[in-house]
Amino acid sequence: MTRHGDTPFGPLTTLIHAGRDTAAQHGFVNPPIVRGSTVLSPTVADLEGHTGRYSYGRRGSPTVDALTDALKEIEGGAHVALVPSGLNAVTTALLAVLGAGDHLLMVDTVYQPTRHFCDTFLRRMGVAVSYYDPHVGADISDLMRPETKAVFVESPGSLTFEVQDVPAIAGAVHARGAAVIMDNTWATPLLFRAHDHGVDLSLTAGTKYLGGHADLLLGTISANAAYAGALKAAHGALGLCVGPEDLFLALRGLRTLGVRLAHHQAAGLRVARWLASRPDVARVMHPALETDPGHELWKRDFQGASGLFAIELAPGSKAAVAAFLDGLKLFGLGYSWGGFESLAIPFEAGPIRTASRWSPLGPTIRIHIGLEEVEDLIADLDAGLARYAAAR
Repeated sequence: MTRHGDTPFGPLTTLIHAGRDTAAQHGFVNPPIVRGSTVLSPTVADLEGHTGRYSYGRRGSPTVDALTDALKEIEGGAHVALVPSGLNAVTTALLAVLGAGDHLLMVDTVYQPTRHFCDTFLRRMGVAVSYYDPHVGADISDLMRPETKAVFVESPGSLTFEVQDVPAIAGAVHARGAAVIMDNTWATPLLFRAHDHGVDLSLTAGTKYLGGHADLLLGTISANAAYAGALKAAHGALGLCVGPEDLFLALRGLRTLGVRLAHHQAAGLRVARWLASRPDVARVMHPALETDPGHELWKRDFQGASGLFAIELAPGSKAAVAAFLDGLKLFGLGYSWGGFESLAIPFEAGPIRTASRWSPLGPTIRIHIGLEEVEDLIADLDAGLARYAAAR
């Protein structure tokens, strides 16, 4: 990972030291868990004037500050807000910039629950939503209207991993006075500094790689100076806060994020390259592979890759897919990803697309490579592909 941003330290050093004040923590390495709702003021004047650092548990605590200060340094933004889930990060960012009569351009490859929020809640709110092809690049300007207030990107795309030209999109969108919002969960700000590429509001599901242990729910939103005020206002008005234990677990995960991502990347690429050589695998969707259509954009803009990618199998039945997946010993069948455990799920992206074509010839499976021995994972997948071939 190369040095980036204004910090005098490299990214791994920043992960270890950001948000820590051992003097204020009485010498303890980790910030304490502060639980509480009521915060007492010494006088009426202090109470009414909010002169203290904290006024109410929902509005912040030393534990909140430790995580937001660290993320602000890592993201390079002006303000960070924490919310109870990754989807909540999406919805809060959208509500921060959109209102009745506005228009949103949403990438067609977006996380399905984000699409559901757009097609239900936002439309009931009076926000018009249009979907666009992820490969549009600077031509996004042709799709913008006078009332377009935001363009949402997710790169790589959810499930199918298309890489978007985020700087080109951001330049075109800013020329028309709108905001760029990005779901940056796949790369995290460690591997893609979204603000440096023109993104105004960068969000992640901290549930995934930030937590890293499949034991917390968290969303993070980083805003640049232009949208910091809007984010603060939306976050406060919606009454959002995160439980102190989840904050502490996220801080713990933050310290090892760099070394975990390095392993996820190396192991993921080894497994992806092995899968690409198998006769029953028609395609591997991983932007760090040289054969991937988005590889050059990924190579230009990203500092690395995570452990999440997808494969398309040779044509086969649903029963064959079940034979492949049901017999896996090391890959759990479960939603989410980013933890220490390997996962696999079947998916069908075609039916939910409206602005781009997705019609694979065979079944598709999303894979997350965890922290197990790569040889063991390959052996497990090899046995699974044998079951698939036998059941096709």
